[in-house]
Amino acid sequence: MALLERVAALLRANINDLMDKAEDPEKMMKQLVLDMENQLLQVKTQVAIAIADQHLLEKKKKEHEDEAAEWHKKAELAVAKEKDDLARAALERALTHEHMASGFAQQIEDQAAEADSLRSALRKLEQKLAETRSRCEMLIAQHRRARVVNRANQVRQKMDAAGNSASMDRMKLRVMETDSENAAMQDLLKEDSLESNFAALEREDRIEQLLRELKERQSKTA
Repeated sequence: MALLERVAALLRANINDLMDKAEDPEKMMKQLVLDMENQLLQVKTQVAIAIADQHLLEKKKKEHEDEAAEWHKKAELAVAKEKDDLARAALERALTHEHMASGFAQQIEDQAAEADSLRSALRKLEQKLAETRSRCEMLIAQHRRARVVNRANQVRQKMDAAGNSASMDRMKLRVMETDSENAAMQDLLKEDSLESNFAALEREDRIEQLLRELKERQSKTA
């Protein structure tokens, strides 16, 4: 049966392999559960039909057995009345119903085997569905946690990058401040050097003036 083949394919399905190949694992798992639920419903329907058919076949078999028994009684009555022709006809009818009952017996056996196969498939599919639901819930939770962790890592990386950029900016600012301070110090040193030079010149002039005055006083006293 195509139905049992589809069920067998679902039972063979490896969830981990399907997840690895799926572009959207969560969507794939939900679809897998949905497919199993649909197949489970179809199997339940087929099991009910198979059981109903088996009951109908058993009913038909019983009817033919009852008819065969009834025609045997009629044949016995005809023999008792010395009506051999009627007895032969009755026995012929009895044989026909016995043959029909035998045919229904074979159909009942085949139907019972099919119903058993469907029941077995139903039990396995119910078990597989329960396992798949639990497995999918766990895998979906893991998948969602992985996405959250991934987003958190991305945010952390962006924050780290922003922090590194801010650190670089602070370092650049510090270097600029240091350069400015050095430049200012150089300017101050230049100013001090200029003042020192003028002070030295003024000191030399004063010394020369004092020397001249000293010479003048000596010349006057000589």
